[in-house]
Amino acid sequence: MRELILASRNAGKIREFKRMLAEMASDIEVMSLLDFPDLPDVDETGTTLQENAELKAVQITEATGKPCLADDSGIFIDALNGDPGVYSARWAGTHGNDQANNAKVLKQIHDLEAAHADKKVSRAAQFRCVVALAFPVGHPRAGDVHFETGEMPGEIIDIARGEHGFGYDPIFIPDGFTQTSAELSAEEKDRISHRGQAMRKILPVLVAGL
Repeated sequence: MRELILASRNAGKIREFKRMLAEMASDIEVMSLLDFPDLPDVDETGTTLQENAELKAVQITEATGKPCLADDSGIFIDALNGDPGVYSARWAGTHGNDQANNAKVLKQIHDLEAAHADKKVSRAAQFRCVVALAFPVGHPRAGDVHFETGEMPGEIIDIARGEHGFGYDPIFIPDGFTQTSAELSAEEKDRISHRGQAMRKILPVLVAGL
């Protein structure tokens, strides 16, 4: 089987990618950084989602000698001037602490609403994703990094709801829905999500390149 490395140790993100790839390209063996415990984490020093996705894809491809798919995702909240954005996974200080990240965002919005009680504070937000696909030395496309993007607009709510998903899903309602991302089925979320959009765009390049 053809092989692909996912440049992630985030269990929720890995589940989503593997689920989508199993449906879209079932002949690909998908591994993640959980299968390579000795590899060091990639420092996400970029200032944009694309820079971080590229850093991860290129470094993991170089380390494993296999094609690598990486993503960087974040939630961009209008009232917070686009924050947490690229810092979404570590917004409260510890990388991947979903509960703390959600709590910090909700407190920031509540503080804004208290400070501006005379006007409505926007709760509009967008999940954004950039996926990057890199190929190893010896591959016809070695040195080439292909990018695709996706965006899911919606709004932030006050109380976390739902048991599915991860990250900010429990406090985010996508446009056109009454459920949070964490209340949607996996199939429904994949259909509309920022990550699902980016994956469908990059799939032809991925399938042709492996």
